[in-house]
Amino acid sequence: MIERRAPAHTVPAVARRDVLRLAGASVAGWIALGATTDRMRIVASLTALPLDDELTRRGMIDSASSRLGNLVAGLRQRGWVEGVNFRLKLRSTFGAPDRLKTAVQELLDLRPDVILTGSTVETAAVLAATKTIPVVFATANDPVGNGFVESLAHPGGNVTGFTNSTAEMGGKWLQLIREAVPDVARVGVLFNPATTPRGGRFFLDSIEQEAAVSGVSAVPAPVNAPTEIDDAIRRFSESPKAAMLALVDSFLVVNRQAVVTAAAKYRVPMIYPFHYFMDAGGLMSYGPTLEVRSADYVDLILRGTKAGDLPVQSPRKYELLINRTVARTLGLTIPFTLLARADEIRE
Repeated sequence: MIERRAPAHTVPAVARRDVLRLAGASVAGWIALGATTDRMRIVASLTALPLDDELTRRGMIDSASSRLGNLVAGLRQRGWVEGVNFRLKLRSTFGAPDRLKTAVQELLDLRPDVILTGSTVETAAVLAATKTIPVVFATANDPVGNGFVESLAHPGGNVTGFTNSTAEMGGKWLQLIREAVPDVARVGVLFNPATTPRGGRFFLDSIEQEAAVSGVSAVPAPVNAPTEIDDAIRRFSESPKAAMLALVDSFLVVNRQAVVTAAAKYRVPMIYPFHYFMDAGGLMSYGPTLEVRSADYVDLILRGTKAGDLPVQSPRKYELLINRTVARTLGLTIPFTLLARADEIRE
């Protein structure tokens, strides 16, 4: 059973002046489209997920979990029908270590009208290879600090997109897991240095600051391969009492089932940044709702708008999800004060 609550964690999206500018860009795009309606457009997508992952399966159009399904459905609502006036080309970087460079070149060879990237790592690789093809990052942390854009309001160049978490989220995750596990003495921080922003430091600073204030020990738990996940989590099943949090990390999303399985196996309470981990059986998550808004920008670009003229958008709202059944299996009684703030309670 899933109990839905009214969303309580909202944040501003785009400033009013940017909304007006978007509307103007849309009109200009419609005019630009009128002269080239007979040309088949190419929308390319690059992801770190395997092609058979439920988040990338394009046929799952009715699934809220399917990124590509939602993209295709969103474009259809805007007049773009796959196989009629556009083709979707997908490449995955999953597998061999050198797959990223190869996948990027394969997409460039297609001469796409726009490239949609799935995470910070893929975005960096694409932008290193092209300064002309429009790029939309579906999720990214610190796009200014990573050098993707000049500013959030005025990206410039050939790129724009959507952010998913601020650096302060690290401290928020620590606060929430401490509420769920009040007697916790240490908190492990799970991440892959190669695929999380700034090697983990993007979030670790605020986590360590919050840990110092709350009197718990924050212990980095870096992993570099799927085979290291089980042992990294096992170490926090021992005394003193511990919990864990997972950082925003494409590696952890790819291996989310292994992470959740190990947490259950060793009875380690863990908080996650995305609902994907909840769908895999996680205890709790706090993060952006990640509405699939990429279709908005892909549509505008296909109609002639320059990517660099479209402001980078922040999440519209954040949601707290708690699985009370998982909590009981871990021997936890989630405080009412925490349950009352949850946007969704799963049983």
